[in-house]
Amino acid sequence: MPSPPVPSRATPRPTTLRDVAEAAGVSIKTVSNVVNDHPHVRPEMREKVKAFIAQLDYRPNGIGRQLRQGRTGLVALALPDVTSPYYGELASTLVDAARGRGLTLLVEQTDGDLDREREVATGFPVRLVDGLIFAPQTLPVEEFQQRRDTTPAVLVGEYGEGSGVDRVTIDSVDLGDSAVRHLLEIGRRTIAFVGDKDPGTSRPPVVAQRVEGYRRALRRARLTFDPELLQPLAEWTRQDGFLGTTALLTARPDVDAIFAANDLVAFGALHALRRLGLRVPQDVAVLGVDDVEQAQYSAPTLTSIALDRSEMAEMSLRLLSDRLAGFDGPERLLTVTGHLVVRESTGG
Repeated sequence: MPSPPVPSRATPRPTTLRDVAEAAGVSIKTVSNVVNDHPHVRPEMREKVKAFIAQLDYRPNGIGRQLRQGRTGLVALALPDVTSPYYGELASTLVDAARGRGLTLLVEQTDGDLDREREVATGFPVRLVDGLIFAPQTLPVEEFQQRRDTTPAVLVGEYGEGSGVDRVTIDSVDLGDSAVRHLLEIGRRTIAFVGDKDPGTSRPPVVAQRVEGYRRALRRARLTFDPELLQPLAEWTRQDGFLGTTALLTARPDVDAIFAANDLVAFGALHALRRLGLRVPQDVAVLGVDDVEQAQYSAPTLTSIALDRSEMAEMSLRLLSDRLAGFDGPERLLTVTGHLVVRESTGG
C-alpha cells in the first residue's frame, strides 16, 4: 500500500503588525506607535510590545515608513557605462560616500543613449528616489531645462552648462592645457589629440574643452595648430584608440606624442604603437586622462591626468544633501581640477 503523500509545508509569511498586536493583547495602533517611536506610549506598554516584536521577529517595512515620512533614503545614480574603469571607480566611490550619509545608491546604466537619458531626466526609471546624480552624454541641455520631474538633481561632468541645476564639473580646458604643456616640456613638438569627433559633427562639451586646452597650450608655445593632428574616434575605448592611433601614425609618421582623450584610448594607443614597432616614450610619448588603476600596471606604465573621484563624490552628495534639507537657492557649480601623474609613457 503506497504511503500517504507528505503534505507540503507552506512558506512562512512575514510577521505583521496584527500578529504582534494579537500576541500582546493590544491594538494595532499601539504597536504602530511603538514601532514609529511615538512619545505617547506608557514605558511599561512600550517594553511589553517590544518584547513581542523581538519574540515574533517582526521587521517593520522601512520603505513604507520612509515613504510616509516623505523620504526613501534612495538616490539614483545614472552613468553611461558602469563597466568603464572611470565610471566604475566613480560609482564605487559614490556608493561608499552615500553610505556614510545614510543613503543607498541605485545605479542605472544609460549607455549614453539619448532615449534612456531622457527617461532618467523625466523621472523614469528612477521614481521613488529622493535625488538623482546624473552624468549625461547626449541629452540636449534644453530638454533638461524643461524637465517636469521635481526630484533634486546634480549633474556630474562637463555637460550641463545652462541646465539650471547643480553641477560638479571638470575643468577640461585646463586639463587639456596641462597635458599638452607636459608633452611640450619633455621636448615633443608634433603632438596629436586622439579622441576628437568626426568633422562636421558638433563636439560634446568634454571633447570641445579638451581640444580648446590643447590649442591653448600650443598658442602659448607659439606652435601652429594643425587640424590633421586631431584624430577622430567613434568612441573612447581601447579598440577605437588602437584603430585611431594606427590610422594616425600611418598618415602622420612624424607624430612624436599622443594626448589621448582618456586612459582607455591611451591603452589602445600603446598597443598600436607596439604593433607598429615604435618605442614608448623614445619614439612617441603617450599621455591619458582619468588615472584609472590599470594606468599603474600597463607596459609601460601610463602618464595620466588624475581626477579626484573622492572629491567629486563628496561635492555631488553635499549639493544633493543641501537640496534634500530644503535649500532652494539658485543652481551651484563646483569644479574639480586634475593633476598630472608622470609615469614611464612620457619618460617618468
